Amino acid sequence: MTAQSAALPVSDPLAFTAVARRFTRYLLTLTMPVTALAFSLTGPHRWYWAAAFWLILWLHKRLDARAKPGRDTPVEGEPTWLYTGLLNVLALIHLANVVLVCRMIGMAQAWTVDFATDVIMATMVVGTASGLSGIVVAHELMHRPSKGLQLLSRFVMGSVLYEHFCTEHIRGHHVRVGTAQDPATARFGEAFYPFFRRTVPAQFRSAWEIEIKRNALEGVPAWHPAQLRNRVLQGLIGEACFCAAVTVVFGPLALLMLLLQAFWAICLLESVNYFEHWGLTRTSRKVQPIDSWDTESSFTLYGMVGLSRHADHHAYASRPYQQLRHFDESPKYPGGYITMASMVMARNRKFQRLATAELRARKLGPFAEAPT
Repeated sequence: MTAQSAALPVSDPLAFTAVARRFTRYLLTLTMPVTALAFSLTGPHRWYWAAAFWLILWLHKRLDARAKPGRDTPVEGEPTWLYTGLLNVLALIHLANVVLVCRMIGMAQAWTVDFATDVIMATMVVGTASGLSGIVVAHELMHRPSKGLQLLSRFVMGSVLYEHFCTEHIRGHHVRVGTAQDPATARFGEAFYPFFRRTVPAQFRSAWEIEIKRNALEGVPAWHPAQLRNRVLQGLIGEACFCAAVTVVFGPLALLMLLLQAFWAICLLESVNYFEHWGLTRTSRKVQPIDSWDTESSFTLYGMVGLSRHADHHAYASRPYQQLRHFDESPKYPGGYITMASMVMARNRKFQRLATAELRARKLGPFAEAPT
């Protein structure tokens, strides 16, 4: 292994400076959700003001594409409350964004060009923030041992109508990653849209089966009160109540907005799932850094709470995002997560060519050498 790490006591002035500098970089995570917050608070818009927010999304993509490599060394022993506090702030901004954008669209009086532009841009701006900030934060929270943080993660995932992901990701994906039994592992040669159609229902079925087995509910009728122990069912009930509340308070157009931002957020989530393990096959019982793709984009590292170091996350899932390390041996993508998500959905053949070349060069996936 060639993971990079350092152990400096935070009482040391040099270590304190290093921690402060690193934490400041992670404030980049606020840019996307704050942009969405600004959009929701300033609407309804004239069509040209709504369209102007596209430039901000474009800027995020450009920064991600041109970002320098992020190979900095985590500082062991640094205070965790700052980083956990940031996660809480991001989760609350996300929840506020979802409610406020539903309120904004619910204020519409007529179907006009301005309204149509607002709906489209709200889907893109808030949906992108939901997918690349809200869900990413929920992903970090669901791995924390704190029951309170896990519950907050469930609320965030419920706001994009994908609460079952909390169950499937922890007790399904992390256990079966890189195997044929994992619906979230994209196979070599598999295109994104067939993967999307396969993985979304398969992950829900997997989460449901996990909860049925965990609660010993095999053969128990669906209407039996014991079924309420099923976390997936709890999530569905919570999501239905949330949809009903949005409709009652803000109107049917607000419900449409909730569904659209959730759909786009799920598309982004599954595009990330797609390229994080595309073509890789686990050959050992323990997950290794070579079983996940990484990117060295510093924008993704600091703007998406360490998501770029996915190899370390899967090999050591209990490590918090600020302590994830860079591994030389994991396969690498040429761009950050925004760049790769765009490529996966719009230029999938190019993505597959680049990914195949990287796997061939590193002798991974279908190009792995047979054990001797």
